[in-house]
Formats: sequence, C-alpha cells, structure tokens
Amino acid sequence: MIEVVVTSRNDEALDICSYELTRVDGTPLPAFSAGSHIDVHVPGGLVRQYSLCNPPRERHRYQIGVLKDPATRGGSRGLHEQVQVGTHLTISEPRNLFPLATQARRSLLFAGGIGITPILCMAEHLAEAGADFELHYCARASERAAFVQRLEASAFAERVFLHFDAQPHTALNAAEVLATPADDVHLYVCGPGGFMQHVLDSARAQGWQEDCLHREYFSAPAVDGGLDGAFAVQVASSGEVFDIPADKSVVQVLQSHGIEIAVSCEQGICGTCLTRVLDGIPEHRDLFLTEQEQALNDQFTPCCSRAKTALLVLDI
Repeated sequence: MIEVVVTSRNDEALDICSYELTRVDGTPLPAFSAGSHIDVHVPGGLVRQYSLCNPPRERHRYQIGVLKDPATRGGSRGLHEQVQVGTHLTISEPRNLFPLATQARRSLLFAGGIGITPILCMAEHLAEAGADFELHYCARASERAAFVQRLEASAFAERVFLHFDAQPHTALNAAEVLATPADDVHLYVCGPGGFMQHVLDSARAQGWQEDCLHREYFSAPAVDGGLDGAFAVQVASSGEVFDIPADKSVVQVLQSHGIEIAVSCEQGICGTCLTRVLDGIPEHRDLFLTEQEQALNDQFTPCCSRAKTALLVLDI
C-alpha cells in the first residue's frame, strides 16, 4: 500500500473530476505502463479501481479521472463529495490488465465517456514512441467529454476524432473505421458496456481476429439472479463444506465464517479474488478471465460467479 496526498482536483467535464496524487513522503511513485490502474481506498471503507491517465514516463504523480455515476455503489460519490486537495488516501501499486500489444504496427483506440482515462494514457505513450495510431472519443455531448482541451492541445491532435450524440454529423462510423483488419493492427476499447459491445461487434463483423481485440470494463452488466440456485463449496485445506444460498455470493458466505478472500470490485472485473478450483464446474460470470481461461474451469471469481455442479472444491 502507498500513502498519497491529493495535490490537485479539477473539473474535467460534467460530473467528471480528475485527481492528482503524490506520495506523502515525496519519493517517486512506482513506474507504470499505459493501460494501468490503481486500487484506491475510498472514504467509507470501499476499494475501487481507477485507470491512470497521466503519461507513463511520470513518476512524481498519478492522475485519475472519476465519473460521479448516478448508479454508484459509493466509490465515486465518496471521492467527489469527500476528497479535496490535501486529503490523504491509500492506494495500491499499479497493475496492468489492459496493456498495449508491443508487436502492433498500428493501434485504433476507442473511448466512450469516462473510458477515455486509460485510452488517453495509451495515446500519449504511443505518440511519444512515434507509433501509428488514431483515437476515437465518443460521448453524449461535448460537456460530458473529459480532457478534450488536453487532446486538442496535444502533439497528436490531428489523430483524435470526437463523436458526440448531440451532434449527429460527428457520429462514429465504426464499420468504416474498422474496414481493414490485419494481424498487426490492434483495437483497444473502454467505456460503457453497450458502446464497447458495438465497437467489438463491428470489428468482428469486419473480420477482426479476437487476438487483436482488447477491452477493459469499468462495471459489469446487471445479472438476473432470479433463477439462481444453491450449491456448496468445500475448503480444501480444512475439508469444511459451506452451503451457498441463491441470494449470497461465495465471498459473503465464507467471510461470514471467518474465511477472508481479498476482494475489490465485487463485480468480477479486477481479478483480485480469483481463486483456484480443484473440483467441480464454475458458472463464470466475470469479465476478467478470457473465454479460453474460463473454459479450463480451474479458477473462478467467488465475488460473483457461481457453480454448475452441486459442489466446488476450492484451493483455500
């Protein structure tokens, strides 16, 4: 864990604030790569993940952008309402689950709304490296688009394309942009689930290979648990068996019995709670594992995933 202080807070767009974090003791922060995120311990005891959106060469600060989401579970509200310049926070070291492909000849970057945060960092890194790329930024309206002035003042401004729902003439034609797939051209997309699905489906329709498609989710789609059933989990180290009712997660049940599993997003996005499965078949509901990894059925996310078999034996 790293102790940091908020050294600046700025309104970047409607309901979007940026926060600059520096180490309390003034020493350099750990290095990070484009696409990285940090865990932020938010006032109120929550832990949330936020992408770093400053240039990766910087070690004196981290910058994050936070949308005050109407559907917030408390994280973004805590930051917007309680965190000001001078506030001390605890963060993790950076992790990168959304890295740039080093072998790419060309990169196409797509951001929707607050999804600009990791994409902005990628664009600045690619520009400094002299790489070939273009960035498409979509938002409902210009006042909801963060970091636009920074993009327009950048050395790569001519490679940035802005698309606003409120200005139909700027609409993104994804099929046209994605019309020429190649093994060495890679696509990166981040933003609301529907936006990401549109971009990815458009790419697949144009013949893009899955290995060239990269995405990062900020939140998981709602899952209808009305048909969920009960199952059991066994803790391999002790042999104890616990029943998991339809309205409780594995994490919740185990924690109620004093068995702690580290969690963060609680939506199957970050992978913090990833647990090895020794026997049984999970019902995967995460967005962290790839389809190929899920098919192995040797690990799952107990914060949200369930079971297809009556019993899961966990390596705990």
